[in-house]
Amino acid sequence: MSVDIECVVVGAGVVGLAVARALARSGREVILVEAGEGIGVGISSRNSEVIHAGIYYPSGSLKAQLCVEGKQRLYAFCDERGVGYQRLGKLIVATDDVQRGALQKLLEQGARNGVDDLQWLDANQARDLEPALSCVAALWSPSTGIVDSHALMLALQADAEAAGASMAFHTPLMSARYSEHGFELQMGGVQPMTLSCRELINCAGLSAPQVASRIEGLSSRYVPTARLCKGSYFSFSGRAPFRHLVYPAPESAGLGVHMTLDLGGQARFGPDVEWVDHVDYRVDPRRADGFYEAIRRYWPALPDDSLQPAYSGIRPKITGPTEPAADFIISDPATHGVPGLVNLFGIESPGLTSCLALAERVTRALGDR
Repeated sequence: MSVDIECVVVGAGVVGLAVARALARSGREVILVEAGEGIGVGISSRNSEVIHAGIYYPSGSLKAQLCVEGKQRLYAFCDERGVGYQRLGKLIVATDDVQRGALQKLLEQGARNGVDDLQWLDANQARDLEPALSCVAALWSPSTGIVDSHALMLALQADAEAAGASMAFHTPLMSARYSEHGFELQMGGVQPMTLSCRELINCAGLSAPQVASRIEGLSSRYVPTARLCKGSYFSFSGRAPFRHLVYPAPESAGLGVHMTLDLGGQARFGPDVEWVDHVDYRVDPRRADGFYEAIRRYWPALPDDSLQPAYSGIRPKITGPTEPAADFIISDPATHGVPGLVNLFGIESPGLTSCLALAERVTRALGDR
């Protein structure tokens, strides 16, 4: 079977859904194809569900720009669509003088990024907010929040479909070929088909480099190597004595083992950092030992045997453990020279926060219809 359509989006995670929505609302004919059985079956449903403020990222980077812009867009979207969220606020804590210096740098970084509501707290001020904390200082980020990520994705899907977009699940992209007429896509799955389109947007998350490597006509120099960085989460039995999110000073590959709350008030801790060479979402219970050690630096009263394996996610990194963290990559026709093609690489945190801003950038990169 052969189908001709204007625009194909690959990947039905939160970013792919936001991109499909934006393109459909721009008047394009859009089909979103997904290898899995439904929306959000990959890394979009395996994260902390945090709406980030935009503190951590280098000034001028896409991560910084799109997080700050995306946060505002996301809160407005949730209000408009009735998506559950809570603007709980976050404490980033220093447990020694070395980390105090790291917090000062974060405060300055956040200000450069346009995060204008950060506050420096001494130990007593931090404990006024969270009496169970042990720290020497903290940053207070009142605009950090949590969101029901699945409800968010359902709302994005509903908007996309209302604007005319179609969804095709169990439909992996097997190969693609570019010519002057556009793209010819060979789709697998239960009902293999050929799709032809003029615009192709790769939002495949962990598989984005693999998908890009299947596009005949795209030089391999524009396809980064995928690096997989796993993060496990553990749930807390009982009710933790916290009302806000609690983060340690950030680590090299992640933001440290932090405490987040779901919309029901249940606490979970994670993610940690584990570089892996294949996708395996099982949580090793033995990793709890490292969690107890990390958490007790800021919550010494964490009870023994109170953590249970919950779930894991994998960060879709494009740099390795000894390299600096990469920025988001929006690889568009101005970069690689293939008209109508946009590849999104390395869309790790704050990808969820940035999803609507990312979708706007993709739409602009493709230009007027």
